[in-house]
Amino acid sequence: MLLTYDAIDASGRTCTDSVEAGSVKDAVEQLRRRGLYVKQITEKRSDARSSLRPVAGKPVHLPLKTLVQVTRQLAMLLRAGSGLVPAICAVQRQLKNVNHARLLGLIVADLEEGVTLTEALRKHPRSFDAVYCAIIAAGEASGALTEMFERLSTIVGKRRALRKKILGALAYPALLICMCFHILLVLLFFVLPRFNAMFVQLGVETPATTRMLLNTSEFLISYWAVAIGTAGALVAGTIWMFTSRTGQQWVSDVQLAVPVVGKLRSRLIQGQIFRTMGMLLESRVDVLETIDLVRASSRNRRFKKLFSGLEEAITAGGRLSTAFEESGIVEPYICQAIYTGEDTGNLGGAMSFCADMLDEANEEFINVLTKLIEPLILIAMGVVVGGVAISLFMPLFDMTSAIK
Repeated sequence: MLLTYDAIDASGRTCTDSVEAGSVKDAVEQLRRRGLYVKQITEKRSDARSSLRPVAGKPVHLPLKTLVQVTRQLAMLLRAGSGLVPAICAVQRQLKNVNHARLLGLIVADLEEGVTLTEALRKHPRSFDAVYCAIIAAGEASGALTEMFERLSTIVGKRRALRKKILGALAYPALLICMCFHILLVLLFFVLPRFNAMFVQLGVETPATTRMLLNTSEFLISYWAVAIGTAGALVAGTIWMFTSRTGQQWVSDVQLAVPVVGKLRSRLIQGQIFRTMGMLLESRVDVLETIDLVRASSRNRRFKKLFSGLEEAITAGGRLSTAFEESGIVEPYICQAIYTGEDTGNLGGAMSFCADMLDEANEEFINVLTKLIEPLILIAMGVVVGGVAISLFMPLFDMTSAIK
């Protein structure tokens, strides 16, 4: 039977967990052999356990906001002395979303069957990425799972804060683009056809730019179904690119080739890599094992090649800083900080310091980029709308001049 107990360990700390035993007496004896003094022990209700069993359905995705909440609460409960399974069950009861609670139930069910936490999390890659699982694996291997959850709560929290900052910075430009697109649709479908009828009736000769706009308007009105189908195909293709593995790989490779976006994306990836490597190295994880665990954090081929170079450098007795510098991805001041960390024997601290520097640089870069994007979009809107207006009114001006 499965029993839940409250006990006190040799240091006087209270802990709560579950144990499998044939009877309550056997469970108490088993816990005493572990050095635990049992205060209370009860059989876990079967209905509560069955509620944690897998439920058929689609894969569940845990949003970043919920992931931050779950990670922080688990770190708090584990630090307070709670066992892993009771801690997850406590967090599960607090989740209002049924699907999110079911996901934690699947993890609990796996843990009760003897599966490690890392293996249980890896079954849900949409919610727990490779970096998250790598840090948990390091925590289980080193026996510092509580500390790893605390560090993970910091990492996931910073990731959410950065995402909110980026989305907030892009909100106003996105609104401007939508307004510009709406204005163009109104001009093409309602304004231009009326001008076209007037030009035909008056026999006005239109310039090439005006004729091009009028032809575009006629095409969209005559073949609106084709236009809608093309737009739908573009939307479907975009969704496929950002959801499929092949599409994500392609987007990840292309992003670094874009002049401005590529620099920001590269720094974001580097910040995540250095943050994770610093945490693992500070937790006494071997350098080669750290590289292997963090390798899956990026889909980009250039960064995968970088990890191969790091592995070869360490195997050959070289320096990580040299491999970073030869990659051409990492900036010189970051390589110098890593070089100093290698010399002082504080490589993990140096990696974390580099991650902090990159986070600051990314925030400044996003702020500058936002301030530049907004006026550029306004200028583009003015050029487009002004160009359309000039193309429409120039024939009228010519006609007026001819009448005079």
